[in-house]
Amino acid sequence: MARKLVVVGTVVVAALALVAFWLLTIPETVPASVLAPHTPDLANGKIMFHAGGCASCHAVPKQEDKTRLGGRLALGSPFGTFYVPNISSDRTDGIGAWTEAQFVTAMVKGTSPTGEHLFPAFPYTSYQRMSLGDIRDLFAYLKTLPAVTGKVRDHALPFPFNIRRTLGLWKLLFLDGRPFAPDPSQTAQWNRGAYLINAPGHCAECHSPRNMLGAIKRNQRFTGGPSPDGQGGVPNITQQKLKNWTVKDIADTLTTGMTPDADFVGGSMAEVVRNTAQLSEADREAMATYIKALPPGGGSASGK
Repeated sequence: MARKLVVVGTVVVAALALVAFWLLTIPETVPASVLAPHTPDLANGKIMFHAGGCASCHAVPKQEDKTRLGGRLALGSPFGTFYVPNISSDRTDGIGAWTEAQFVTAMVKGTSPTGEHLFPAFPYTSYQRMSLGDIRDLFAYLKTLPAVTGKVRDHALPFPFNIRRTLGLWKLLFLDGRPFAPDPSQTAQWNRGAYLINAPGHCAECHSPRNMLGAIKRNQRFTGGPSPDGQGGVPNITQQKLKNWTVKDIADTLTTGMTPDADFVGGSMAEVVRNTAQLSEADREAMATYIKALPPGGGSASGK
């Protein structure tokens, strides 16, 4: 009898654990009803497109037209290889048939239109900091770009990393849902830079080390990390590394790719500069102002 009770108890506990897991990992969505009427600003959408470096990952590899966002770039990681999706305006293979609410959901909740968790190789942990207006403007701008046909292959991830449902638990730990909050003790320029760096720019996603679960180590933001393409590393951009750089030096590098010692950035950073060069001088200077203010140990209150 006692043995039977143990078996029954074990089954009940397992069933409750399964139910709890299922409830805790339900993908969240943003309903269309919460989106107030909005007139898209395509010029601002273009700024967000360049600030976010969308073309760096989503443009079809090895072609000059960076507005052809057919995806296919392979991104290596300790968890397997991710293949960047088609986000062109194509209605079948891209996001042309997505609703605005579905796009906002992907950006801030990391949930696909089919109700599945998106892998955080898509940096929604940073995009959640963006304002709804900027996200909606970006969506409107993306729809003006060329439609590119072609499905992208599935990610190549081994078990258990290929189980999307487990990402619900990951999000409970690392997706806080808080938008960017300006620091009233800082200047408008600093706050603009902090927003561009931490939200659309998602700079910490590459320039920070990660823990065993693949999340950014919050107290080491911007202190460097492994290169997304698996080639070398991404440098520390706090004052521990850039203490001899001026704001102008940083802004110039974001404009031309040339560093103060007359060298040029390479690898994925060259793609970043290709995008930041399209921003206004004021925005690049704001980004440089924020970077120059990063403490030597890393971390940033505005990028939590």
